[in-house]
Amino acid sequence: MFTHEMIKSFNQLEMDVYNYIISNEEKVVYMKVRELAEEVHVSTTTILRFCKKVGCEGYSEFRLKLKQEVSSKEQKKINLDLTAVKDFFERVQTQAFAENIQEAVKLLTKASSIIFVGVGNSSFIGKYGARYFNNVGWFSFAIDDPFTPVFRGKGERIATIALSVSGETEQTLMLAEKLKRRGSSLISITNKANCSLAKMSDCNINYYVSEYKYKQDEDYDLTSQMAVVFILELIGRELKGVHNDTDDLF
Repeated sequence: MFTHEMIKSFNQLEMDVYNYIISNEEKVVYMKVRELAEEVHVSTTTILRFCKKVGCEGYSEFRLKLKQEVSSKEQKKINLDLTAVKDFFERVQTQAFAENIQEAVKLLTKASSIIFVGVGNSSFIGKYGARYFNNVGWFSFAIDDPFTPVFRGKGERIATIALSVSGETEQTLMLAEKLKRRGSSLISITNKANCSLAKMSDCNINYYVSEYKYKQDEDYDLTSQMAVVFILELIGRELKGVHNDTDDLF
């Protein structure tokens, strides 16, 4: 609502008005012009001049635009924080999702070690997943460098869990492909089932939440990772119930 050019044009009194408004948006939309002037300790003339500088004919038009702005922000919060997450938790209660989790657990219990791979935000979730799996008794570690050399271990049985929102991240695909060629089973957790990583996997778990990217100098992925954390913890709890010692593995 307030552009950089508008803010630059404010004098000190108008800047006081601006600072008060952005700190009290939900309150200001219900205030009369005189009430706002008294709160900021300026004249009503200053308020009206401020409204002109932000492209409004008067205070009534300004208050209407501010109300629309506040309403838009609230709607975005609901869509981002609640709706997608609610839809996901409804899906996890289905039989198909439960069978998908059990398929992943079955592959993991055949492995002597579990590798998490991912880059960017997914690399941090991978480290969390590795720690969580270690906590329940399964040797796990995370690789966040896609150029890490991958060698076939003698008699080693490995399972890989690849994390990627898009399922098209080049570095993750490259590392997952290397591990799979060296005999690792591959489980992927992606936002959508129709992606390259899902197609090359032995098992894919998808969560379908709204993708959210913030563009500044470049795109930053702010898609919620709550679903991924839930899936990893759910798998971890299932693994906790499986006996895991050297005699079982070898």
